[in-house]
Amino acid sequence: MRYLAYRLGFDEHMVKERIRKFALDAGFDVVRFTSAEADPRDAEALDRFLKSGHQGDMGWMVDTRERRVAPRALMDEARTIIVLGSNYGPDSDPLDITRRRDRGAISTYAQAGRDYHDVVKKRLKQVGRWIVEEFGTDIKVFVDTAPIMEKPLAARAGLGWQGKHSNLVSRQFGSWLFLGEIFLALDLEPDTPEIDHCGSCNLCMQACPTNAIPEPYHLDVSKCISYLTIEHKGEIDADLMVGMGNRIYGCDDCLAVCPWNKFASPTTETSYLPRLELMAPRLKDLSELDDAGFRRVFTGSPIKRTGRDRFMRNVVIAMANSADRSLLPAIEKLLNDGSELVADTAAWAIRRLAGLDADKGGD
Repeated sequence: MRYLAYRLGFDEHMVKERIRKFALDAGFDVVRFTSAEADPRDAEALDRFLKSGHQGDMGWMVDTRERRVAPRALMDEARTIIVLGSNYGPDSDPLDITRRRDRGAISTYAQAGRDYHDVVKKRLKQVGRWIVEEFGTDIKVFVDTAPIMEKPLAARAGLGWQGKHSNLVSRQFGSWLFLGEIFLALDLEPDTPEIDHCGSCNLCMQACPTNAIPEPYHLDVSKCISYLTIEHKGEIDADLMVGMGNRIYGCDDCLAVCPWNKFASPTTETSYLPRLELMAPRLKDLSELDDAGFRRVFTGSPIKRTGRDRFMRNVVIAMANSADRSLLPAIEKLLNDGSELVADTAAWAIRRLAGLDADKGGD
């Protein structure tokens, strides 16, 4: 007999459906349940990944390995994990902006009017408080802020499956789900996991601009544009900079080409709707931002956490890849930037534009 039925005399199915209904009413789009038991397959997959060395300079992935593979390391009394999804589907093709080389391409999630971490966490706390009041159980809530293997948990709970790009794919929402988790000390029946529906499709692998998916279900993070533009703190290898195109924060290419997006629908959450100034910002305008200007423009955005210098590095790379020599004066101004990272990238960008011009002259 399960803990909940024993202690409270409630029907498990009824409890799950009451929680599901409350969470959906609170604004989540999908709510599923899985066990808090560690799955040995998660540890095996993580160890293979770490052994490959493809995590780049994210040393914290090694440091948090033990907690990452054991959910109860974060909450000893956890018995069930509720995995909740929030749809942030775009209403247009995210790849259109990558063809406008005088503009910067920002990942769909980061264009939002509010940082999704704040939106999702507020709702998780709302649902969590209600669960505590209704069922008298301990809980913890998480949204991309703790060493949790979110995507394997979401697959186990049945929200979707991990595609060949390693990201979550949903039959209902395609590539566009934010995830959050509620750990609770109630022992509830897990929902059915989702099976893999990728089949022979490998469009995500073909779409990657830097060949960061060398084999199905394995991501070389050290080559991934999302990692390079957001997490990586230093200079970027020249061949990878060329592959970045005009992507200045994140990359949606492998997500956007997934055929399952045909079943997705644009988000109706106003907090996720894009800010006009982030949909197609001019590279030249961005290159003029000092630290105060950067903070002002990106207040309330996840972009702010990256910092002005890393972001400006990305902008300079995009200007170099534009093949537009009219941007040279803006790049030259950054040769004397207070950030060595920005100044060094500007020097490369000037050489890059000069090389492109020479190539045209020889045609």
